[in-house]
Amino acid sequence: MTPQQVKAQFHAQGIPVSQWADANGYRRSDVYRVLNGFAACKRGLPHEIAVKLGIKPTPSKTLA
Repeated sequence: MTPQQVKAQFHAQGIPVSQWADANGYRRSDVYRVLNGFAACKRGLPHEIAVKLGIKPTPSKTLA
């Protein structure tokens, strides 16, 4: 799913991004940074948010 699709889904369901952020324990600014493309989402908190939003696939735990 793309960030634009996630935003459209929130809009269609009538859920503010800020409400989703609060409910999931993330800072609103961090979620907006992910959705607006200001965070690389390669690791750390931005990556975790992107996975939770469905923008990135859930990483596998198979590290050698």
